[in-house]
Amino acid sequence: MQIRLPRLPRPARGRRAAAAATAVVLLAGAGTWTAVAADDEPAVQREDTVLDMPGARIDTSFFTASGTGGDGRRPAVLLGHGFGGSKDDVRGQAEKLARDGYAVLTWSARGFGASTGRIGLNDPAFEVKDVSRLVDWLARRPEVRLDAAGDPRVGVTGTSYGGAISLLAAGHDRRVDAIAPQITYWNLADALFPDGVFKKLWAGIFFSTGAAPGQGTAPAPATRDPAAPDPAGRGAAAPDGAEATNGAAGDAPGGTRRAVRAAAAPAACGRFQDELCRMYERVAVAGKPDAAARELLERRSPSAVADRIKVPALIVQGQSDSLFPLSHADAMAEAVRANGAPVAVDWIAGGHDGGDRETERVEARITTWFDRYLKDDTGAGTGPAFRVSRTGGVDSTDGQAQLRGAVADRYPGLRSGTRTVALTGGEQSFRNPAGASPPAISAVPGVGGGLSRLSSFGVGLSLDFPGQYARFDSPPLGGTLRITGSPTVRVRVASDTGEAVLFAKVYDVGPDGRSQVLPAQLVAPVRVASATPDMADKGKGKEVELTLPAIDHEIEAGHRLRLVLAATDLGYASPAAPATYTVTATSGLSVPTAPAVRTQAAGLPWWVWGLPASGALVAAALLLTARRRTAAPAPDPALADVPLTISGLTKRYAKSADRYAVRELSFRVEKGQVLGLLGPNGAGKTTTLRMLMGLITPDAGEIRVFGHAVRPGAPVLSRVGAFVEGAGFLPHLSGRDNLELYWRATGRPAEDARMDEALEIAGLGEALARAVRTYSQGMRQRLAIAQAMLGLPDLLILDEPTNGLDPPQIREMRDVMIRYAAGGRTVIVSSHLLSEVEQSCTHLVVMDRGRLVQAGPVAEITGAGDTLLVTTAGELPEPLVEKIGTLPGVGSAARTEGGVLVRLDGTTSTAALIAELVRLDVPLTGIGPHRRLEDAFLTLIGGGSA
Repeated sequence: MQIRLPRLPRPARGRRAAAAATAVVLLAGAGTWTAVAADDEPAVQREDTVLDMPGARIDTSFFTASGTGGDGRRPAVLLGHGFGGSKDDVRGQAEKLARDGYAVLTWSARGFGASTGRIGLNDPAFEVKDVSRLVDWLARRPEVRLDAAGDPRVGVTGTSYGGAISLLAAGHDRRVDAIAPQITYWNLADALFPDGVFKKLWAGIFFSTGAAPGQGTAPAPATRDPAAPDPAGRGAAAPDGAEATNGAAGDAPGGTRRAVRAAAAPAACGRFQDELCRMYERVAVAGKPDAAARELLERRSPSAVADRIKVPALIVQGQSDSLFPLSHADAMAEAVRANGAPVAVDWIAGGHDGGDRETERVEARITTWFDRYLKDDTGAGTGPAFRVSRTGGVDSTDGQAQLRGAVADRYPGLRSGTRTVALTGGEQSFRNPAGASPPAISAVPGVGGGLSRLSSFGVGLSLDFPGQYARFDSPPLGGTLRITGSPTVRVRVASDTGEAVLFAKVYDVGPDGRSQVLPAQLVAPVRVASATPDMADKGKGKEVELTLPAIDHEIEAGHRLRLVLAATDLGYASPAAPATYTVTATSGLSVPTAPAVRTQAAGLPWWVWGLPASGALVAAALLLTARRRTAAPAPDPALADVPLTISGLTKRYAKSADRYAVRELSFRVEKGQVLGLLGPNGAGKTTTLRMLMGLITPDAGEIRVFGHAVRPGAPVLSRVGAFVEGAGFLPHLSGRDNLELYWRATGRPAEDARMDEALEIAGLGEALARAVRTYSQGMRQRLAIAQAMLGLPDLLILDEPTNGLDPPQIREMRDVMIRYAAGGRTVIVSSHLLSEVEQSCTHLVVMDRGRLVQAGPVAEITGAGDTLLVTTAGELPEPLVEKIGTLPGVGSAARTEGGVLVRLDGTTSTAALIAELVRLDVPLTGIGPHRRLEDAFLTLIGGGSA
């Protein structure tokens, strides 16, 4: 469930410039930058900023990736979150878009996450204007491509609540260039009050979610006019501007003012605007919406600006969605298409009720959509104009329903290729029970999604109580019928109270006439007014056309269609007063078949094509390896005793001419060294190790191990042992059996394994006789390293060997590495634990963004700094330490093991300090620099994370 639930003319330059002048945005405090990346992907930088908006403080994150080429400017994407969530929910997609060459801005909407303010359900005066201010902010960023001054090239996407804001932003801000709304609403009044019936279950979830306390502190009332003077006397806030803030995220500008505002908000409203709270409570008590409630929600809906949404739109909507059904996507598509803009519609399997959201596929399609309309990449394939995901069987390996796509080159709408199916049943009467209880059951939020995917297999959850519904059946179908869209039917309705509330649904009924499935668990509510029966003429009442929920469902031959009109439903409010309804079907059931939509062929099982393809790849690899072996450079006798020499090593990212994972890297490793390979995420460490082991080929440069050039399958690699990202062991075998099995698989003589020596270094002892499934994590790690040490390779490579270990186990691992190198061998270790690297390594290579930053002995790299270690003949008394701290040029002094740590403030020399210490009769035995590896590392890379 997502709730946590051609272009318009540009604005005048003068107005745009005025808006930019008033929209001054600064970082909250100094702001926060973070870089994240895997070694084979470009690093992504994240800048966290809190923006002061009128009546709220908006928490944002800005994502960019290094190495995008060109002048560094790129299109921007605003990425919204779902209702009840925050910007953190979309971080993964933001990082992917950043790596694909976009500048991405995420934010927590008012009242959510760390943002303050009151929830306005995408109020144009607040949430929508916030988005325009975010566009202003993007326009001032040097990373963002501009179409004109103050006008960035920008797309907007989001899910549910965030999807609606993308539509609203396109309607209210002419600078938006493309949108991709997902599982969202077109008219919020139609979503919560469909056909005049109150959708009480979903509305209750909405308002309960917003009433709960948020992470952000209580804000100023969001209903204040943005141009009105601030209660604290800060003057008028420019409607199109965002003020600077220097506070921490989530804090209101003043503690006292914050408390007053919190107290002013009625407790029942929580974080909602007061008028929304009053509206909800009024409708919930009455059990039906009034005109004012509809008008309030319609003003905040994308439908209110339907004629102004004129940008390319990819509309993704869920089939398993009783909150925002497919009819909303249909209305969006029709409006955008009528405005002359490109539009594509994608019906995914899941939705707010659950099911498969097809996240990976959808996000990839959104990226391609933006590539076409933001990057102007005419070669980008935006996919079909219409796609629907269909259940195509069950995966025998995991029991999951498989999905297949059906496509059309034009969106068919909801009434394409209609066919009429006759219904029988005549006139029927049934009761609306007092209190509308017990209610029938159709969709249950968060539950229906998984069932709807299996509805084609006869699985469903629905319940109608006898005496509370009428049913009209079709004859058994003579052939398969695929319904794609909204069926319709005409019925005559009469009520002894003059008004009827009905819930219409169409079942797929099995040949036995009893087993029935409700496709997608969806129902269509309708309120029929003026339905008083004419007692003089029993056939009278009110005739209405009912539009059933849009579905995509196949009815098998021999099955029937069953139209059910029920008096109650769990998800909706029915009249509490008892009533008798009389209904008659006056037409057959008109069902859309969308004949232009064709199901794509099902993919073959992976092994049908996978095994032959794998064999071909293996054969090609063997051929290529043989060729490379013959073309390898001759060994260099001068380097025969040097374990590793890397010269000018370069590796570009795939499909990129100017983005590098490793660039011009050179260093040398000698015998007996324990070398630490350090760098932040994305520095290229793992890529370097993969090239060192011959797993990938460099684009330039050379790697030599003991003088021999490294190539895939090179014989010299037998002198290299490696432990990268863990090892797999058979749990039922003992540790020794696993190692013996591994060594036999190498095809080398058993006597070359030197098993006992490797095990002695690893220190596993009697545990070797036990099954591996009984091992602790630390023992598994040591067994993996023992496996890497089999044959006692001259060069041992360990990638994150201490992952998952507790402190005692980490110490044991450190001892293993030191013991191994003590015999004249060489160890290269890549690790994020800087304190362990400092204690176990003799030398370091520091990388950043694929380049060498510094290489050398640990002591040399950590030697510079402003802190000195003064060693003494005995422990100094505290008064003497305090005197040292007050000496001229000394910033601080603190006792430590073996002496005193003295931090200089830069105004004195080491010689002058020694003179002062002698004057104080300090029993001085030595003095030297003291700096932790962490300090040196952060200095070298400029504060990134290891």
